[in-house]
Amino acid sequence: MTNNPTVTIVQEAPVFLNLDASTDKAIAHISEAAKVGADIVAFAECWLPGYPVWLDFAPGAAIWDEPGAKTLFRLLAENSVVAGDKYLAKLQDAATNLGVYIVMGTHERAGGTLYNSTFTFAPGADAPTPHRKLVPTYTERLVWGRGDGSTLQAVETPWGILGSLICWEHWMPFARAAMHAQHEFLHVAQWPIVKDMHQVASRHYAFEGRCAVAAAGSIMSKDDILSGFASLGVNEPGAQAMLASMPGEDTDFIHNGGSAVIGASGDYLAEPVFDQTGLVVAAIDLEAQREAWQTLDTDGHYSRPDIFELSVNTAPQPGVKFENKP
Repeated sequence: MTNNPTVTIVQEAPVFLNLDASTDKAIAHISEAAKVGADIVAFAECWLPGYPVWLDFAPGAAIWDEPGAKTLFRLLAENSVVAGDKYLAKLQDAATNLGVYIVMGTHERAGGTLYNSTFTFAPGADAPTPHRKLVPTYTERLVWGRGDGSTLQAVETPWGILGSLICWEHWMPFARAAMHAQHEFLHVAQWPIVKDMHQVASRHYAFEGRCAVAAAGSIMSKDDILSGFASLGVNEPGAQAMLASMPGEDTDFIHNGGSAVIGASGDYLAEPVFDQTGLVVAAIDLEAQREAWQTLDTDGHYSRPDIFELSVNTAPQPGVKFENKP
């Protein structure tokens, strides 16, 4: 492992809605990144097995009792990871065998609820570290539940703390403060697309947190989406029609990436990449981060705990608690 680690963002399309095939594709890309020197490999928001794009682009996605939307939810649930399953185990094995840290955006199923979850895999760990998105944004509430403070956590690495947040969590001031207090050297900001305001949020986070930020965006054409659905081999014409109803030609990008790596100064270490697949790579300058602390440390000399106080509840919040009472 190097003194200044290299982070690599995989800006490639998953096999849309196909968990088996997407897991295998992810491991192939992780292996490719490891061969060119990656220490940390990051993927976009719910890359495994793809952002639910019909919520934003299919005209009938939010209609009550819409058969196509219900079918797509079921297929997504059937292709979501579950804590301790074989898909997470495969990724954990990849992290260990390749000696890399992996930050993977997923759909996670627990009971009858889906969560927008990030799993961070450390080489040699028994299991990955999860983070569930605290507040699904707007139409996302049609498919995901809310996370709690028990997964607002980060991972220790040889270079320091590796953390992540998902999409609009970067506009939650208290969530940012909780992560800054853990003093990340690298923060993975996962987005569906890293468009202009998402670039702003990612650069602001880097400057405020005095850390590098890997802003990971998704890239998928309409054909990627339709062919991924076809790979499931299911006869669900309503779901297929809903995906096909999204505007544009098959070759048009529904998500067009924008992945970038940002330094602690807020400047780009790797410029945003739009409209093309591939690996976005940058080395992180740890000495420059330490120098940046001189002027700003939001959890240290630039804080005022005598005025402001934040308490973070890290206890799980189940809907039903079974107590053993006498």
